[in-house]
Amino acid sequence: MKHQDFYKRLEEKGVTRRDFLKYCTALTATMGLSYSCVGQVAEKIEKAAAQRPPVVWLHFGECTGCSEAFLRTPDVGGIILSTISVEYHETIMAAAGHQAEENLHNAVKKYNGKFVCVVEGAIATNYNGAYGKVAGRTFLEIAQDVIPHAAAVIAVGTCATYGGVAAAEPNPGGYKGVGDALGISPINLSGCPMNPLNLLGTIVKYLNKEPIELDDYGRPLFAYGETVHDKCPRLPHYEEGNFVSEFGSKEAELGYCLYQMGCRGPETYNNCPTAKFNDSTSFPIQAGHPCIGCSEPDFWDFMTPFYEEF
Repeated sequence: MKHQDFYKRLEEKGVTRRDFLKYCTALTATMGLSYSCVGQVAEKIEKAAAQRPPVVWLHFGECTGCSEAFLRTPDVGGIILSTISVEYHETIMAAAGHQAEENLHNAVKKYNGKFVCVVEGAIATNYNGAYGKVAGRTFLEIAQDVIPHAAAVIAVGTCATYGGVAAAEPNPGGYKGVGDALGISPINLSGCPMNPLNLLGTIVKYLNKEPIELDDYGRPLFAYGETVHDKCPRLPHYEEGNFVSEFGSKEAELGYCLYQMGCRGPETYNNCPTAKFNDSTSFPIQAGHPCIGCSEPDFWDFMTPFYEEF
């Protein structure tokens, strides 16, 4: 595919070349690269877009918040949708009912062994998966039928990665993340929701056949290699002999860190402070709310009670 075709597709989705380069800059920072690498990142996205791999996006026990995260970030969403070919996605596809299920069957058959399977939501495993169904089939049945035919599996959001809220005690449905439910090792992009820049970065690395280093929980180190606290803009530090934060010296003197309000940033691995949300506008701590540790396994059980210091 020629470069002009790629940019034409972006423009059709309302993304200008300027917007594209803006998010290449954000993605470069997200991946821990220097500003001088922005051009290289742009070239890698263009190269990835030339392949446009087929993607089957499955929804299980979730709130669709991860899909909304990239759809409500129009420019990033436009770049992602120009880089991949979505063959099945219940939220954005026109088909419904039997037609939708037929699309899923046809996509898996046509692209057997070649498609990327993105999984959003936890999978119920108790009572043969009876706690969650789509079109008369349990989440577990669908996952067991589709995922083995994928070339790669990306679990997006904490529900798909570790079970999330659905897996919180007492968890009568036996909800689990896709890895535990099927006994596989997907690439895990945890968070409630996951950041769309992390999804874009993972797709670009995968399509450019670059190694994706993972932590012990299957998360890409470029996005989950440091704690939220490590890069927190509220973290006071010394600068020219003065105790300051990004919000000014007065706030630092007052103890602007939210740890005593129960912030779980020191225990939570994610790049929220650099990637941010809502077109890279802000993230919870910057908006004055302590981190609740949503990208960690079993966060709902282990990080509660919220708003209390560990």
